[in-house]
Amino acid sequence: MPTPVPDPNRARAFADFVLAYQDAVFSTAARLLGTDAQAEDIAQEVFMKAYEYFDRLEGSATRGGWLKTVTTNLCLNHLSRHRKRWRLFSEMPADPAGEAPEIDFPVPDTLLEDLEAAERARHVEAALQRLPDHQRVPLVLFHFEELPYAEIAERLGISLAKVKIDILRGRAALARMLADAAPSAAGAAP
Repeated sequence: MPTPVPDPNRARAFADFVLAYQDAVFSTAARLLGTDAQAEDIAQEVFMKAYEYFDRLEGSATRGGWLKTVTTNLCLNHLSRHRKRWRLFSEMPADPAGEAPEIDFPVPDTLLEDLEAAERARHVEAALQRLPDHQRVPLVLFHFEELPYAEIAERLGISLAKVKIDILRGRAALARMLADAAPSAAGAAP
């Protein structure tokens, strides 16, 4: 049986497809996983799957959504394999009423006012990567992937109360990190 000859037009079309979506796939994976190395592995896996389905994806208006869903699912699968490592540290008993505890932290209204949008994004991404998995993942799924609390709980296999607590604590930790970074960033400006 002869070896099939690769179609150069298809290869070029797929290369253009990868170039168009690689940043979105990588940034979604990096936000969820917290490390660039793991995000690169997931992005590679996403595009391997995309190559398998490229005939259907190429002309589809929903290809971006498909890529985002596959990226999110692969990241969640990856994290669930490693969940035992962080579950011990993140499981805390919920308030008997199922409410998230109040956490007080000062956040000045002008926290990032003086920073340019790109600089703010860089600070937020860096702070997100420093959050522990159990806070970063639900926070990213809620704010960046716009999933409802119930779906996050279902996908992560944790209680709704735990999702709410982790998001609340993640926001608080993120705010503290950004507040700590603001004076140093302002001092670095020309």
